[in-house]
Amino acid sequence: MTELVQNTKKDHKEIKLILSLLFDGIGLISYTIPFFGEGIDIIWAPISGLLLAYMYKGTVGKVAGIFGFIEEMIPMLDVIPTFTITWFYTYVIKPNYKK
Repeated sequence: MTELVQNTKKDHKEIKLILSLLFDGIGLISYTIPFFGEGIDIIWAPISGLLLAYMYKGTVGKVAGIFGFIEEMIPMLDVIPTFTITWFYTYVIKPNYKK
């Protein structure tokens, strides 16, 4: 039974990484569309903030959501891979910090 729970957690972690990479890619789409790119960021910014808060629960998700929203709204900052950084913090840095 514990093996099943561990496998589920691992799969969940991998799915979040894939989604994080995908969502960071969506955030970069604005660079491929001249003149309309910043308009896309206005739509994507609140969506990315909400997705971050939903994917990563608690304080980490709230802070990442606010940062993700601001990062998408400020021109030229949306190259920062906020979703992937949040995943890395959640699954690599934070567990090592607790030890």
